[in-house]
Amino acid sequence: MNLLEAIEARHSVRKYIDKPIPQDIIHMLQSKVEECNKLGNLHIQLVINEPKAFKGKMAYGTFSGVTNYFAMIGMKADDLAERIGYYGEQLVLLAQTLGLNTCWVGLTYNKVKEAYSVDKNEKLCCMIALGYGKEPGKNMKRKTAKQVSNISNITPKWFQDGVAAALLAPTAVNQQKFHFEYLGTNDNNIHRVKAEKNFSLIGYTKIDLGIAKLHFEIGAGKENFEWV
Repeated sequence: MNLLEAIEARHSVRKYIDKPIPQDIIHMLQSKVEECNKLGNLHIQLVINEPKAFKGKMAYGTFSGVTNYFAMIGMKADDLAERIGYYGEQLVLLAQTLGLNTCWVGLTYNKVKEAYSVDKNEKLCCMIALGYGKEPGKNMKRKTAKQVSNISNITPKWFQDGVAAALLAPTAVNQQKFHFEYLGTNDNNIHRVKAEKNFSLIGYTKIDLGIAKLHFEIGAGKENFEWV
C-alpha cells in the first residue's frame, strides 16, 4: 500500500480489539516518530499497552479497547498545532500501510503523566489512537473541491489531485475548514499554492490544516509547487 492508497483506505476508528502490535511494527513506528520529531522539532511519543488514557471517558466518538496511542507533544509555538497535524498524519498513514487503524483525538482522553513526558514549555496538543480496529471505519460526507479551493478547468491536474487528497484528510468533527488557492507561477516559473484555515467555533483548525497540507502534497506531488 502506497501513501495515496493509505489516504483512500484510512478512516477514523474508535473501537479496537485486544490484539498486540508486533514488535517489528512497533520498531517501524518508533523510527518514524524519531524522524518526525527531528524534522518537525517535536516531542511525539509512542505509548504501547497503556489502557488508562481512553478508559471511562464518555464524549464525542466514544472509544473502546484503546491501549496504544501517540501522545502529540511539542514546544509551545504559534505554528505548533500545524506541525503536529502535518507530522502526526505521517504517522497515521504509515500505520495504515502497516495494517493498523487510527483516530485523531482532541478531548476525549485522560492525561496519564507516567505514560509520557511533557517538558517545561511543552504542550500535549492531542492524541492519536492506534491499534487493530473492530471495523475499518466508514466514509464520511465530504465537501466539494470548489468549496475548499479555487479549482477550475484551468488549474493544473496536479492541483486538482492535491485538493482531492486533501478532501480525504481527517478533521475535527469533519469540519474541513481549510482552503487551497492556486496562485499561478512566479518569476522563476515555479507554481505557487496558498493554504489557509477558516474560522471555526470548534477549533483545531491549525492541526486540521497541517493534516490537509500533507494530504495535498501527497496528491499533488511536492515537486510540482511551493507553498506561499
